[in-house]
Amino acid sequence: MSEIKDFKDLIIWQKGMNIAEKCYYLTKFFPKEELYGMVQQVRRASASIPANIAEGYGRRAKGDYARFLNISQGSINELQTHLILCQRVRLCEEKDIKLIISLLEEETRMIVSLIKKLNA
Repeated sequence: MSEIKDFKDLIIWQKGMNIAEKCYYLTKFFPKEELYGMVQQVRRASASIPANIAEGYGRRAKGDYARFLNISQGSINELQTHLILCQRVRLCEEKDIKLIISLLEEETRMIVSLIKKLNA
């Protein structure tokens, strides 16, 4: 197992960045009239996941870290809601969001596990 030198070494952060990248790619194909609507919402929520993981890690206090992980979890829930709505209003297909949703579920499990460890 490699040593964690900073937040970029965290698997949970790396997975969050992967999710954000996939969301940015997905929204590239949304209609132009959604640029300041759903495109912005999906991108902001997806970027918030790894950003809050990094910020919490940088606080160096377990309580603060857990609080920022909880904020990340909120962003995951928000992003899932936006993606489901995108599918429902036909901005994308279910197949387009299926992988992202599964990555979000995995990220949730990792965040919940880490929060439990920090609170133990």
